[in-house]
Amino acid sequence: MSETAFAEMVVWELPEALPVSSHLFNYRLARVVNGACAMRYANETGKSDHKRIGDQEVPYEFVDLDRLLEDFLADLESRRVGG
Repeated sequence: MSETAFAEMVVWELPEALPVSSHLFNYRLARVVNGACAMRYANETGKSDHKRIGDQEVPYEFVDLDRLLEDFLADLESRRVGG
């Protein structure tokens, strides 16, 4: 993205859904700027699907992997200015 910003996308398919999910994926999609996470889509044990932009965390409605990637890339593109 730039000398100070990059995106990381990691998805695992699980043998069974996490206790707070209705799908078989664990994921972490992040935009990192100057060494700090500026945006993150994730789900993890104990937390349902969500996205964090800066300090604000909001629920994310997981539909499927294609939609997850589309939503992440759209947010990524809209936040590229300045980073």
